[in-house]
Amino acid sequence: MLDGIRIFLAVAEAASLSAVARGRSVAVSSVSRKIDALERELGVKLLHRSTRLLMLTDAGEQFLPRARAIVAELDDAKDAFSELHAEPRGRLTVTAPSSFGRRHIAPAVLSFLKQYPLLEIDLHLSDEMVDLTARRVDVAIRIGVLPDSDLIATRLAPMRRLACASPAYLAAHGWPASPQQLLEHNCLNVATLPVPTGWWCFAGVNGDAALPVRGNLRCDDTETLLQAALAGAGVAHLASWMVSGPIAAGQLLPLFPDAPQNLSAPQSEIHAVRMPGRSHAAKAQLFIAHLRDAFGAPPYWERASRPAPADGAPPSGSRPA
Repeated sequence: MLDGIRIFLAVAEAASLSAVARGRSVAVSSVSRKIDALERELGVKLLHRSTRLLMLTDAGEQFLPRARAIVAELDDAKDAFSELHAEPRGRLTVTAPSSFGRRHIAPAVLSFLKQYPLLEIDLHLSDEMVDLTARRVDVAIRIGVLPDSDLIATRLAPMRRLACASPAYLAAHGWPASPQQLLEHNCLNVATLPVPTGWWCFAGVNGDAALPVRGNLRCDDTETLLQAALAGAGVAHLASWMVSGPIAAGQLLPLFPDAPQNLSAPQSEIHAVRMPGRSHAAKAQLFIAHLRDAFGAPPYWERASRPAPADGAPPSGSRPA
């Protein structure tokens, strides 16, 4: 029955019998028979199947979270026994925001697996706020102001935004001498509501509230805003972990690198969170400790986002006329 449940979960995720069959190197009929046997055991129809369509029945929708929990509990039990071994082993499920995950979590995962080759990691990159209980997630990376919850949170790094622009944009439009002068520039803005904490906020400027900047591009995707800034379209206010590479390469220049942090507002930070009482706790703590070591203090992207001034750029901390 357990193999049938695992097959059912794979089919529900792939929405395809043939895809699951290919992944397991078996015939489609073999996958179909496993589903049939599970449905007979449960006494309900789990899937609507036709030549063109495969979808969960109402009973299938109700069974899906329970099936995930059954498999996860068994995996947790196996991992609990495996932790009796000296070498960490078993599976760890990790989620992270897409952009941050690609840049900084994925490389850390690879170095972690190299260090602990008996471990397996399921890494899910998504900007969706994942429910750790429903999805059986062991470690989630959260960026922003953490709400009150029962989750155990470990601070990994500060969250700092940098106003920056390309050398071409600054050559054409001039270098703003202060944050207030951003009101005279084409600013690339976020289109999401509510606006995330810290956008266009500078300590001691505009009563510590967001500057009412204007520009000809608004977007709900920060990667697009980054590409627009690199193309010389305007000034962007993006996370230091996102722009550190382009800054180190000279593709973007930070406008106010030494601007003090706005301490009057709730502080956005980068945390790793996990559920208390999970049997994977030892592996989760090991992975979180690896992230802290991999990032460093201050994190490596903060060090990379403070290069020496480029030719023609105002030196750090200066306020050109």
